[in-house]
Amino acid sequence: MLEQTATLLRGLGRRVTGRIWRLGFASRFLLATLLYSGTSFRRFFLTIREIYFTGVLSLIIILVSGLFVGMVLGLQGYDTLQRYGSSEALGILVALSLVRELGPVVAALLFASRAGSAITAEIGLMKATEQLSAMEMMAVNPIARVVAPRFWAGVISMPLLAALFSAMGIFGGYLVGVVLIGVDEGSFWSQMQASVDFREDIVNGVIKSVVFGILVTWIAVFEGYDSEPT
Repeated sequence: MLEQTATLLRGLGRRVTGRIWRLGFASRFLLATLLYSGTSFRRFFLTIREIYFTGVLSLIIILVSGLFVGMVLGLQGYDTLQRYGSSEALGILVALSLVRELGPVVAALLFASRAGSAITAEIGLMKATEQLSAMEMMAVNPIARVVAPRFWAGVISMPLLAALFSAMGIFGGYLVGVVLIGVDEGSFWSQMQASVDFREDIVNGVIKSVVFGILVTWIAVFEGYDSEPT
């Protein structure tokens, strides 16, 4: 019994220390990425190319998903608000739900599934085919040349994609609420404009999307760089 308990504790300790070691390695990797980010700004075309890969190529899924999320919000929100005679507040419900929470969160999930997985696969393939080792042999820092441009492209793209997601969601709520159901258009827009605060709502949404962009891209580039060929 004591031997089984000791074995269990040793296994648990190995897993915990392994996770802590990996977290520390990932933190050092993030610090190295930030330190070698000068190349990304001196040769900004590298970052622009990755913005196209991570941001522009993600537009379709972001816009389509935002449209349908907004339409669902408009439909379900109207069904709830009309029970209390507050259907004119539909614009407020749709806008605040998207700008504060759903826009940054859902856009980050879509960004991780499309761009994050692609970044991990691309860097992992470069490591498996020893392209990163070849760069080191030619005195080219792979973190500065490969990782940093992709990291900053993700950080820049994420807030823009979240803003487009929210804008398309508001348009979807407008289509359902005003065009399809018949909510007063003036009330929809005027109450939305009067209730959405720039500092409390929009800025907080942007901060969330930037944080999500940093986390998603950091994990994506680290998992690709730390991958091992099978």
